[in-house]
Amino acid sequence: MFKTVLIANRGEIACRIIRTAKRLGLRTVAVYSEADSAALHVKLADEAHLIGPAAAAQSYLVADKIIAAAKQARADCIHPGYGFLSENAAFAQSVADAGIAFIGPPPSAMLAMGLKDRAKALMEKAGVPVVPGYHGERQEAKFLKEKAYEIGYPVLIKAVAGGGGKGMRRVDKHADFDTALEGAQREAQSAFGDARVLIEKYITAPRHIEMQVFADTHGNAIHLNERDCSLQRRHQKVIEEAPAPGMSAALRAEMGNAAVAAAKACGYVGAGTIEFIADGAGGLKSGGFWFMEMNTRLQVEHPVTEAVTGVDLVEWQFQIAAGDRLPLKQDQVPLNGHAVEARLYAEDPERSFLPSTGKLIALKFPDGEGLRVDTGVSAGDEVTPFYDPMIAKVIAHGKTREQALGVLANALDNTIVAGPRSNAGFLAALCRAPQFRQGQFDTGFIDANLEALGATPQGLDKAAAALGARELLTRERCRISDQIERDADAARSPHTSPWDADDGFQLSGPRRQIVPILADGEKATAQVIQEARTTTVTIDGVAAAADAVAVATSDAVYVLRCGRQTKVAFRDLSLDEGGDGSSGGTVRAPMHGKVLALLVEEGAAVTRGQRLAIIEAMKMEHTLVAPLDGTVSEIAVAKDDQVAEGAKMIVIVAKEQ
Repeated sequence: MFKTVLIANRGEIACRIIRTAKRLGLRTVAVYSEADSAALHVKLADEAHLIGPAAAAQSYLVADKIIAAAKQARADCIHPGYGFLSENAAFAQSVADAGIAFIGPPPSAMLAMGLKDRAKALMEKAGVPVVPGYHGERQEAKFLKEKAYEIGYPVLIKAVAGGGGKGMRRVDKHADFDTALEGAQREAQSAFGDARVLIEKYITAPRHIEMQVFADTHGNAIHLNERDCSLQRRHQKVIEEAPAPGMSAALRAEMGNAAVAAAKACGYVGAGTIEFIADGAGGLKSGGFWFMEMNTRLQVEHPVTEAVTGVDLVEWQFQIAAGDRLPLKQDQVPLNGHAVEARLYAEDPERSFLPSTGKLIALKFPDGEGLRVDTGVSAGDEVTPFYDPMIAKVIAHGKTREQALGVLANALDNTIVAGPRSNAGFLAALCRAPQFRQGQFDTGFIDANLEALGATPQGLDKAAAALGARELLTRERCRISDQIERDADAARSPHTSPWDADDGFQLSGPRRQIVPILADGEKATAQVIQEARTTTVTIDGVAAAADAVAVATSDAVYVLRCGRQTKVAFRDLSLDEGGDGSSGGTVRAPMHGKVLALLVEEGAAVTRGQRLAIIEAMKMEHTLVAPLDGTVSEIAVAKDDQVAEGAKMIVIVAKEQ
């Protein structure tokens, strides 16, 4: 076994690897960017090395810096985690050339499966079923459009390199192909340095089912059952579970055999995942699944497999890389109970899931039987725009699927995230969605049920805002009271003035007060009634919530209720704090990000819904559109600018009627 491991990653996966490595007695070495100097994975490791600026392209993606850090730390192995350089064959080869063990497959296997077009050709040769489509070398836009027409719409445009939904677009109409191709290629180039794409037939009722495979250097390969990853948004997985609902033992064996054949065909070693697309119409069935791609690394969702098998997959990775044989044979692989994982992100479901950055004012997770939380952050940490916005993975395990979903939903209800917005409430709603509970879902389930899942604008939660206002007033009263006591002490005389009492007494009845506040940037008015020592706060007649948690900072109160966050602060009437008012033609940055493209010029006439600009945030593109018909009067940013959330970008003067 190895003695020292360098983890070439960050966040929750780095923390998760460190835990297993320490249990095995390995010395752990972390690497970090300037933005991560105080990160949790740095604190957990035995040793840590700075490798560059915040941008991943100058730190976590620079192989030479990571290998240099490994040599300096005398690490005898490098674990890449997932993402970043985990599927980079050149990096794996450089690690080996440096005399350091790479905890992953050989570079040849990465090369064989890393490019989707070559992987599909290899799978066809190995007898593994593949999705119909064009996987060739030609990349001319006109030619690809012709191929899409021949395949038949809807189709998927997919980046040849990489995964995670980046560089992927669904196209339903021939007229939309050019714009979709342009976006997919641009995103693929940005994420993977390779703009090439392939075209596939889109399965209309798709289930995304993947098989966890493991292979050793002695010619043995097995699968560790399947995971269902069909609950997705923009091709990004949201909730994963094991086993897949509706999966029979016979079909599991059929799909597992195909997965093992795929692994053997590329000479695989270590942990990997074979991803299949299955036709969910009428239920899962023999012959109704096709190979999509192979992930030559550990998956984000690996904890659900660990829960139902009792296997520590990271421990197996170390053992296999050290030359050991697989600990189990195929017929010895357990399948106990059911496990579900939810990806808790710093994002706003009510604003099209836009990433949400900022300081984690509060962060607290519940604990209990059957519950596991993998996180790479803690209260006080900053969610930056430089990396994936994942806060944690919340995993529940139970005897049945119903029990596991119940444990997960309750855990999400009791998770506290204050500062950046989170998708906790959305995830809990997903866990409780009747159709999902009944196993009636596919990869389009979320998009088809956004409103029912609370992923559309909900309006101001007045009960939460009233609670926030009450907390602000209570804190202000305490501050004044403390100041009075300090002043009295300073004067060395007892404070006895009846006019400074805070009991709400006045001769004409209850004391009433109107307090202007800002609730999530929206102007509101809190009505306050004080009598005796009781304070009642309402907003438009709605009383303060009793089922919420309030977290106070120096200038605001964050109220968490049913997974939603409401930020409440006193409103300064001397300032215009309520937004743009009548200037509804001001287009602001919806999140912190980089301006990739400006699609209009000053003086241009635009129509409502027209594309104006493209922002990249957390490795995903977001298109801004015109809110009304009019003329572009101002462009306040330039291409490649970094913009903060809420920054003015473009101003449109409304078209005269």
